Amino acid sequence: MAEEAEGGVPEEILSLWEREQAQLKARVVDRDTEEWQREPAFSGLRRVGGVDLSFVKGDCARACASLVVLSYPELEVLYEDNQLVSLSTPYVPGFLAFREVPFLRDAMQRLRDTKPSLVPQVLFVDGNGVLHPRGFGVACHLGILTDLPCIGVAKKLLQVDGLENNALHRERMQLLHAGGDSFPLMGESRTVLGMALRSHDRSTNPLYVSVGHKVSLQTAVRLTHSCCRFRIPEPVRQADIRSREHIRRTLGLPAAPEPAPKRSQKVHPKGNLEETLD
Repeated sequence: MAEEAEGGVPEEILSLWEREQAQLKARVVDRDTEEWQREPAFSGLRRVGGVDLSFVKGDCARACASLVVLSYPELEVLYEDNQLVSLSTPYVPGFLAFREVPFLRDAMQRLRDTKPSLVPQVLFVDGNGVLHPRGFGVACHLGILTDLPCIGVAKKLLQVDGLENNALHRERMQLLHAGGDSFPLMGESRTVLGMALRSHDRSTNPLYVSVGHKVSLQTAVRLTHSCCRFRIPEPVRQADIRSREHIRRTLGLPAAPEPAPKRSQKVHPKGNLEETLD
């Protein structure tokens, strides 16, 4: 019997995955490749995409894969694709792409086949890019397979190359006073792997932005900030909201109760509760 590693995946499969990551990593482009990326106001950028997987509560194998496309700079939803999927590949740290990317790539292919005029010019991914143990996270993987500029946006710091959410890191977080403030994530290798970004004036916890493909880190950070109405970039936020709603409707689940207002929430004049930022 083949020796099994973490998640019940045989060692030879993990070795195969590592070789595939290394081969694809050689194709990653970490600089701006599109004309709109070089414009201070991103002139020419019209469509931004976001992807996310939301799991059915209590079921680690069923999820909804979601792709949304928003107009830019208005950030209004132009297109959405939500599909319930069954994941047969277990989660193994460092190999998330092999579990999730096939479904996200399929969603992009459906868009290209049915409404090519709505294909996004850049994709936001709920995960990391080059900020990864082998420098090839899910945002890199999806970027290579779709041949689109991709930006990795994570809510928690991946502790890799000596990066830690320690006292020094938290001290630097306190220096992020306003939306758009950031600091580089430099590991022990002295390589800048990403940026910690305060994405919104009313958000206190930073996002961790890293290059996926066909974009520079500076552009990735600026565009992430410009796409944040709340803490999370609107393309990813909408993908998350719509995937969860699709699960609820499809499985006939009750609607989630509306939370009570908190200090970090605001009530609009119309009486609607604004989403908590953190």
